[in-house]
Amino acid sequence: MTARPVLSVFSLTGEKTTTTPLPAVFTAPIRPDVVQFVHTNMNMNKRQAYAVKMSAGKNVSAKSWGTGRAVARIPRVGGGGTSRSGQGAFGNMCRGGRMFAPTKTWRKWGRKINATQKQYAVASALAASAVPALVMARGHRVEEVPEIPLVLDSSLEATKKTSAAKDILAAVGALADVEKAADSKQVRSGKGKMRNRRYTLRRGPLVIYKENDGVEQAFRNLPGVELCCVSRLNLLQLAPGGHMGRFCVWSQAAVDELDVIYGAEGKRIPAAPMCNADLARIINSDEVQSVVNPAKRADKPRLRKKNAITSIKALAMLDPYAAAARAAETRAQENRAGKKAATIKAKRAASKANKKSKKAFYAAASAQGDVCNDGFAGVN
Repeated sequence: MTARPVLSVFSLTGEKTTTTPLPAVFTAPIRPDVVQFVHTNMNMNKRQAYAVKMSAGKNVSAKSWGTGRAVARIPRVGGGGTSRSGQGAFGNMCRGGRMFAPTKTWRKWGRKINATQKQYAVASALAASAVPALVMARGHRVEEVPEIPLVLDSSLEATKKTSAAKDILAAVGALADVEKAADSKQVRSGKGKMRNRRYTLRRGPLVIYKENDGVEQAFRNLPGVELCCVSRLNLLQLAPGGHMGRFCVWSQAAVDELDVIYGAEGKRIPAAPMCNADLARIINSDEVQSVVNPAKRADKPRLRKKNAITSIKALAMLDPYAAAARAAETRAQENRAGKKAATIKAKRAASKANKKSKKAFYAAASAQGDVCNDGFAGVN
């Protein structure tokens, strides 16, 4: 995208004569995606309908043999006495059969394109044609051209002879691109060579004029050179193949007409979403950083959810009374656990103190003997 205030105007002999203001359309944003999309759809609108013959592959009498004969149910040619009889027919898998999904002439060949998108694509292609890097990247030989875009005097439109047109291109260093196109001519590979498309040729300069005072007849016979009126700019010529950066040779009248076509009363020039694409520099600039909010701290770490059955703190948040009861029970258990050893010790001491009396009682009871030794004489 160029941003120069003026363009140099060269005479037909290659000398700089004057300057002209840069048309605003040359500052339009360059959008390869829009150009590629629009070019793909526009290119479909010149296709010629084709289809196979509706009866192709079906000009034979055939009928299926049905089931029970251990053969496929494909229709088979009837009769006998020839190798054709019994052969499969009609199906796309059969020799001599029709194709699968035969092509029809009523296919959707063309494409509708949003008019705003087309205007955007043409403006973007015009802007790209003013960038020398893109023009050279597309393969044009512009090393000797004094300036891109190349603007010649309006007398260019009155050129009537091809020899004069060739001298004009040589004077401004554009003839090398024509010779490159001429040297690229070769026979097309494939069947197109039999269909009136025998040769292929690279694209050369695009001559853009305002009035045709003979310029069409002068330049049209040069190999690779195309012509276009400024009021009928065509994306297929400005970006052949969907690739921006076509080398354009303008007449001064055509360049001046761009400000009328894309002026206040004409077509709208698309605006770039961002004038400066360096987003990191914008964000880190002092102007932006002085008004934005300070960086926020990291989020507070979320605590893991606790089970109220095993955690008394979690239970206290759900039911404080149940938590208090559980705490009291816990304290009682701890108190009982602390007194357990002393209680056992006291019981053991008391048991040891009564041990002698227990033994004496047992001995006295054992000395009395068995009450049944003397029978039941003493029992009434």
